[in-house]
Amino acid sequence: MEVLNHSYVFEFERDFKQSLIRGWMEDNWFSLCSWATALYLAFVFGVQAYMKDRTPFNLRPSLALWSFSLASFSIIGALRTWTEFVQSITKQGLYHSVCIPSFIADDHVAGFWTWMFVLSKVPELVDTAFIVLRKQKLIFLHWYHHVTVLWICWYSYSEFTSTSRWFMVMNYTVHAIMYSYYTLKALKYPVPKVFAMVITTLQLLQMVGGCIINYLAFTYKQNGLSCSVSDTNLRFCFLLYSSYFILFARFFYNAYFKPKVHQDMKKQV
Repeated sequence: MEVLNHSYVFEFERDFKQSLIRGWMEDNWFSLCSWATALYLAFVFGVQAYMKDRTPFNLRPSLALWSFSLASFSIIGALRTWTEFVQSITKQGLYHSVCIPSFIADDHVAGFWTWMFVLSKVPELVDTAFIVLRKQKLIFLHWYHHVTVLWICWYSYSEFTSTSRWFMVMNYTVHAIMYSYYTLKALKYPVPKVFAMVITTLQLLQMVGGCIINYLAFTYKQNGLSCSVSDTNLRFCFLLYSSYFILFARFFYNAYFKPKVHQDMKKQV
């Protein structure tokens, strides 16, 4: 096993034991995701109904702090996983980066931040609380994406799925930019609209990238090569990434290109 060149390894990263975490995940991922999903949906739609005839909460300072926390976490996670990701491709090739889960099994730094990435999908559900408490529009894409990402991330970790190397690095990177944008918006900083368009474009590219990586893994397996991703995981991931692409593309069109109804006409309805 080749030792990766990390500029610095923290003690908590060096002491991380992936093998112990995997056993716990195999035993608990399904029940935890089930409970988290049930509580999340009950809270979201229950609070949305409760707030229907009530004054929305402001929560702007809390939202700014929350977004800043997630932005900081995502930036650190991206920085700590990009080293392994780049070295995996440049030193060992594309096949290794897609099919060999060394980032979880062998590299303590990437392994720790993969674990943190999976765990973060639970607190990220809190994003929706700000939407319903502030009485903003809750679209299907938002809660569907949160729930399904939670499930696929925890399920994939329980199997030490190799394709997760790509999915994690892409997601960390996009979230680093996205939550930084949310922080600035919550602070009422005048961010140009084009910045929001760039973020949605990056999300669309992430979905395309996810489909491509799944196809590569499928091709490798069809050609008789060993690839640490189950057929079930490939099917679920391809289905989810395809659905995300369609929903994000629809959101992109509605948000930035769909003709807006004139305000005067809306008042007359």
